[in-house]
Amino acid sequence: MGEQALVARGGQTFALRPGEPRNGLTLLRWDGDIAVVKVEGGGPSLLLRPGQGPVSIGAQRGTEGVRSIVIPVGSGGHFIAPGSINGRPVRFMVDTGATVVAMGRDEALRLGLDLSGPPNGMSQTAGGIVPVHRLVLRTVRVGEVELSLVEASVVPAAMPYVLLGNSFLSRFQLSRTNDVLRLELK
Repeated sequence: MGEQALVARGGQTFALRPGEPRNGLTLLRWDGDIAVVKVEGGGPSLLLRPGQGPVSIGAQRGTEGVRSIVIPVGSGGHFIAPGSINGRPVRFMVDTGATVVAMGRDEALRLGLDLSGPPNGMSQTAGGIVPVHRLVLRTVRVGEVELSLVEASVVPAAMPYVLLGNSFLSRFQLSRTNDVLRLELK
C-alpha cells in the first residue's frame, strides 16, 4: 500500500508506516518491494512482500487454532492470495460468483491432477458453456487455514489465477472492511 504495510494482528487490521511503532510492530524500511518489519520483544525481522498472504507472528505454525484469513485488496480491486492445492503453490483470486474452485488445464497438469479421462461435466463460464473435469482436491490452503476435500473444476482454457470459489468460501463467514477481506471459519 504505497509506503505502508497492511498488517493484521490480534484481530485488528491496520496500516504500518515507516518508523511508527504500532501493536508491537515497527516498519523499519523498504528494501525494493520487501517491507522489513521489527517485532517488539526481539526475534528476527519479518520480510513482507506486497500481495503476500498473512504471516503468523508468535503463533503456532499449522492449522490448529487458526480460523481466519485476511486478504488485502490488490490491483484492480481483486483479492489475490498465495496458497496451495495438494501442497503445491498457487495464486488464488477470490471469486464469490464461482460455484467451485476453478482452474485452467495447464495449471491442473502442473499441480499433478489426473485429467486422463474425458471431461465429466459442463460449466457456464464468461466465454460460454465449456466441458470441464470435475474433481475433489485433497487439500486447499490459504494463509494458515487448510481445508480438505474441496470440489473443483478444470476448464480447457488457460487462466491467470485459480479462482477461489464457493466450494472453499462457503465454509467461511466473509466480511469486508475498506480494502481488507476477512474469512472466518464457520
